[in-house]
Amino acid sequence: MVSFEGIERRIEKINAVLAQYNIRDLEEARELALHKGIDVEGLVKGVQPIAFDNAVWAYIVGAAIALKKGNKDARQIAEAIGEGLQAFTIPGSVAEQRQVGLGHGRLAGMLLDEKTKVFAFVAGHESFAAAEGALGITKYADKVRKEPLKVVLNGLGKDAANIIGRITGFTFVETKYDFKTGQVHVVNEKRFTNDNRANVRVYGAESVDEGIAIMKLEKVDISITGNSTNPTRFQHPVVATYKKWCIENGQAFFSVASGGGTGRTLHPDNLAAGPASYGMTDTMGRMHSDAQFAGSSSVPAHVDMMGFIGMGNNPMVGATVALTVKISEVL
Repeated sequence: MVSFEGIERRIEKINAVLAQYNIRDLEEARELALHKGIDVEGLVKGVQPIAFDNAVWAYIVGAAIALKKGNKDARQIAEAIGEGLQAFTIPGSVAEQRQVGLGHGRLAGMLLDEKTKVFAFVAGHESFAAAEGALGITKYADKVRKEPLKVVLNGLGKDAANIIGRITGFTFVETKYDFKTGQVHVVNEKRFTNDNRANVRVYGAESVDEGIAIMKLEKVDISITGNSTNPTRFQHPVVATYKKWCIENGQAFFSVASGGGTGRTLHPDNLAAGPASYGMTDTMGRMHSDAQFAGSSSVPAHVDMMGFIGMGNNPMVGATVALTVKISEVL
């Protein structure tokens, strides 16, 4: 018997979506994926081991929908997975209102589109959640892209960036910002592996100005901001100011805010407000984002609390890309 977190509040909506694609139930959805040799649970837990079971089942439904549609285009496969994710949003929740599941599908599709050259995780500190998402992307994305996608981590703290790079095998890029000229200079690069993990470039900025300069240096096309313990200090000011610069200079840029929602840092009193919440981190994300997700960039429980699934938004990006590529290979 299928069981996962919050099943009683989700199952009616899930069954309605399955019926649209002539899928009898969740067990049949799982069999569709397994029959094609796709281990959805292994893939999801491989990106974020602490993800909830409802995240696994959401991706199983997304995979089944994509297989039923049979479209070989990676972007459309990603959007089909997004339909499965959206089916798991609890009716009336923040996640349902913002169509976060569909948003994740569209974001993964954009990352697999050749028009996108550089994707950045921007955090208040260099975080393991961003690293989990980056690992999922680098392992799979280039299998369906002609030109490799460049992945960047941009957060506070050079020591933190160095540690993240060493643990994950990324490349730590040490920079020095010149406040007089507004230019950032690369003073050292250290690759921690010789495989494709080292293609991820990790920066640790010491100020908002340096963070903005790093975005310009890398010519970031799409970024996703998390909400860490420094929500007002770094990521939102960096991305918002960079977006303003892009608009003024005719450069395309798409901003995703992964955090926000209710009960987050700086506004625990808004927990009961539901979709009406405009707490501090949520507000800052809404002011610059082209797509607004809900819940933590890293903590599964907080994303689940927003009415979505138990998986951090940043790892979810990696998981959606990874599953899209697996299905693309099968089809």
